[in-house]
Amino acid sequence: MNDYEKTINDLLLDIYDKILVTEEKALSRGIFKDISVAEMHTLEGIGLYGNRTMSETATTLGITTGTLTVAIERLVRKGYVDRRRDTEDRRVVRIELTKKGKLAYRMHNKFHNLLVDRLVSPLDEPQRDVLMQTLACIAEFITDQYQRYIAENPEEEHKHA
Repeated sequence: MNDYEKTINDLLLDIYDKILVTEEKALSRGIFKDISVAEMHTLEGIGLYGNRTMSETATTLGITTGTLTVAIERLVRKGYVDRRRDTEDRRVVRIELTKKGKLAYRMHNKFHNLLVDRLVSPLDEPQRDVLMQTLACIAEFITDQYQRYIAENPEEEHKHA
């Protein structure tokens, strides 16, 4: 790895680590200290205006419905999610955020909005296009690696909910 590539690698690792730590610290100190980062990401998967099925949400999060069920049970107990059977098809389970869940979602989303605003506000349109293309390439690579890893180690998937 040359110096340029090492610097890129170091920057990516530093950004990743600090985002994780910032999310963890913000949650542990805030009014939502009873929720983990993984649980917060489950709330994001459900969405603010969701009345989603378990299978839709599991697909969004890239996990099995069984894994999601465990996470949803915890979030229901904590008061962040409501779960109920579909009125037309009792086999289908629908989930949505409670008032508390929506507030947690919005508070967490503020951090992401600030991050994106700070990143893109100084950029002109061509620079924004380059950033978008670069991030899309990174996301595609990470998704490919993630899918390969999960395909090779399906028992590890439960750790991501």
